[in-house]
This record gives sequence, structure tokens and C-alpha cells, in this order.
Amino acid sequence: MTSGLPDPSAPAGRAESRPRWLEILVILAVITAVLFAVELLDVVMNGRLDQHGIVPRTWSGLLGVVWAPFLHADFAHLISNLLPGLVLGFFVLLSGRAVVVTAVVWVVSGLGVWLIAPSTSVTVGASGIVFGWLTFLIVRGLFSRDVWQVLGGVVIAVIYGGILWGLLPGRESVSWQGHLFGAVGGVLAAWIVATTGGDKQKKQVTGPGAPPTIDQGGLF
Repeated sequence: MTSGLPDPSAPAGRAESRPRWLEILVILAVITAVLFAVELLDVVMNGRLDQHGIVPRTWSGLLGVVWAPFLHADFAHLISNLLPGLVLGFFVLLSGRAVVVTAVVWVVSGLGVWLIAPSTSVTVGASGIVFGWLTFLIVRGLFSRDVWQVLGGVVIAVIYGGILWGLLPGRESVSWQGHLFGAVGGVLAAWIVATTGGDKQKKQVTGPGAPPTIDQGGLF
């Protein structure tokens, strides 16, 4: 006769935890709520929060590298970044290397704007991160030599590749510098992940005689 109690000697798995996709959706929902709350506060403050964006080549403006992705010119600007950002962010989180990828893109995009954007500009918005996530997903398979990642990159490129035109100078109100350096950051992040991350590690531990491994399915 067996009882309904779990065996305490059995290894803990992810079966009892929430599905991974649900964890990702919760994270994206929290991020979305924070961004909308910040923009609502900015509206109440008559746009004064936007002054904390990236002001090129000033020490005080360097702090904008940290704050700019949270700030947007208006709700239309925020939504235009969220629409592709939520989809791309889902797959970046699914990769399990979201923190590394986002950190690299965030810094490279922000510093690029700080270095070469017009001195009279104040840059706000998360579009640099969106472009970085896009290029990361497109090229990561080329660095990791993973067929499925290459195919996934092709699909992403077909669906969202059109926004890469934003890398070129256009409207004065659009920071092509942030887009360009965000894209560069995404490629750099893909290289870093492939050379120091989980893909290389998996190849090392799955050879002949290697001990079995347990995939914890971490998001970060």
C-alpha cells in the first residue's frame, strides 16, 4: 500500500514548481507595470523625469545610462518599445542568460549614446535594449553553432528584421545611436554567452564518461 505523501529521498525537480513560461510572463508583467508606473509619474510631474535621461559627454548625464530605459517621452513611445520588447524579452529570458545579455546591451547602448549623440540631446527609452535583444537572438546561433538557435534567429529576423532600419540616421527625435549601439551590444552579448556560458559548459559535460547533469531551468 502506498501513501499519497511525497518521498523525501526523491530528488527535487521542477515538476512541483510553476511552468517556466509562466515565470517569464510574471517577470514581463512586473517590468511592464513598473514602466507604466514610471511614465504615469512622469506625466504627473510634467515630464520632469525625462531630464534624467542620457545627456552626452557630461558627468551628470552619465547617470542617464542607468535611468534612460525606464523613461519614455510619452505613452505612445513606451508602447512602441513594449510591443516588440515583450516578445523578444520572452525569448531572451527563455535563453536563461537574460541578466548577462541585458546588462551588456544596457551598458553598450547607453555609453554609445553618451559618447556620440548630439550634445544638446537628452535620450530616453528602452529601444536600445530592444535592438540588443533582437540582434542577440538573431546571431547567437552563429556563435554557439546550435542549429535550432540559428533557425530561431532566422525566424526572428524575418518577423522583426524590418526594425533594423532604425540603425540608420533618420528623424531627429529618434536615437539611432542608441539603436546602433544596442545592436552592437546584442552581438557582443551573444559572443560572451557562447564563449563563457551554458552552451560551452553543456558540451563539456556531455562527453563520454561524463556524469549526468540536472537542468535546473534557471531564467537567468
